[in-house]
Amino acid sequence: MNYSRIYEYRFKDVDKHKKLITWKEISKFIYKELNQPEIIIDPAAGECEFINCIPCKEKWAIDLNYDFVSKFANTGVNMKIGDSLKLDLPAEYFDAVFLSNFLEHLNSQEEIHLLLLNMFKTLKPGGRIAIMGPNFKYCQNEYFDFADHKMILTHLSLEEHIYSAGFDVIKVVPRFLPVSFRGRFPINKLIVRTYLLMPLLWKFFGKQFLIIAEKHKS
Repeated sequence: MNYSRIYEYRFKDVDKHKKLITWKEISKFIYKELNQPEIIIDPAAGECEFINCIPCKEKWAIDLNYDFVSKFANTGVNMKIGDSLKLDLPAEYFDAVFLSNFLEHLNSQEEIHLLLLNMFKTLKPGGRIAIMGPNFKYCQNEYFDFADHKMILTHLSLEEHIYSAGFDVIKVVPRFLPVSFRGRFPINKLIVRTYLLMPLLWKFFGKQFLIIAEKHKS
């Protein structure tokens, strides 16, 4: 599958400025949910919007696509090109992991389990993982409008995966963000910030889950 061309086509009409504004506010929100980590890893960094924006001292970005990471990662981001399922990463090194819109691209439930196990091993005791992704329970009609979506996940199935990998689940938001950036609603910093501060709105517009889990302190 030619992911570069898929994403080029998918985002051809997306306002890059609107997307960046949105990610800046999401990153601030997630940073607090992860207890303001100093060292963070994004094992599916893509165009690096999140990893560039989050105010951590040390940032790692992993992606299979060299063109994405080399082009978009800010100076100072530690880039790793390869498969997050197979890369050799330092054990108990990171304070936090962020996974966004990635698990549904994997090939099996076993691969999802393996990735979560790898992230568990690389986290320090007490470290946190935040996972966002489309919740099939609330976006069945559009879930497979994306050519690279393979696995069906809901917040409930992912909770079981996370617990199976060794994490303690500490927060589950079944409906958090809209499913994609394809919408044409007006976007500015105030609108995004207001949305993130008003969980009532999530219940109307949210189609992605957000789950926060923690590696138990030894």
